[in-house]
Amino acid sequence: MKYGFVFPGQDVVMAVAFAQQAETAGWDAFFVWDAAWATDPWVTMGAIAAVTERIRFGAMITPVSRRRPWKLASETATVDRLSNGRLILAVGLGALDTGFTKFGEETDRRTRAELLDEGLDIITGLWKGQPFGYEGKHYHIQPEDDHIACLPPVQQPRIPIWVVGAWPRMKSMRRVLRYDGLLPNKIDAQGKHQQVTPDDVRAMRAFVDERRTLTTPFDIVMEGETPGDDAEKAGSIIRPWAEAGATWWIEAMWGTQDMEAVRTRIQQGPPRF
Repeated sequence: MKYGFVFPGQDVVMAVAFAQQAETAGWDAFFVWDAAWATDPWVTMGAIAAVTERIRFGAMITPVSRRRPWKLASETATVDRLSNGRLILAVGLGALDTGFTKFGEETDRRTRAELLDEGLDIITGLWKGQPFGYEGKHYHIQPEDDHIACLPPVQQPRIPIWVVGAWPRMKSMRRVLRYDGLLPNKIDAQGKHQQVTPDDVRAMRAFVDERRTLTTPFDIVMEGETPGDDAEKAGSIIRPWAEAGATWWIEAMWGTQDMEAVRTRIQQGPPRF
């Protein structure tokens, strides 16, 4: 099990300082969040890359439908090179309350799913650093034969891509199979979100193991809160997820406004058991 921490604030200076403290405290990754109007995650991650050496980082999560995929390909490749290969790209449809309606972004679920799929095709195609063209329903790119505008990422065969998977929606889960990690979600027959259980994760793990043909590593990523001052209780929270097949635990204090409490939890270190 590896351990990440997601920063719930918006102060970029604080985010960079907390990322340094997370590295010192032994966390494996540090994440920021990606809203339509907020501190820019890619500028923040560039700063984090410049002042850390070991810790991985990313955004939780990037809704690809509201990003130009060629711009996102450039940002991710640049930050990955700046950090010598430490970026994780976590993607999904995104939560509508992060600014979709306010700024006129696409809100239809089916269309956002199409934009996500085409966007990932373009991003991974451009990461190869070769002339690239694309003809999709939403995006059209003319190939250029004379030059390559962006160097490929350091990480090969690509930057790891974690994808939100809605269980048991087969279209969503088949998308997961094409990439490198699963952020588990659960939706019932009426389209309502449900609480994910360890049994759900176990079923998703079996689905991936049976159907994924790629030979690259694959992660299952859970998030929640653990007490930093009670290792036994923290272990009791995480152990069922690890036994079900999760490989990452992301400490997520989303409802916390007290940044000193966030700092304290970071400094207490990951809840290893």
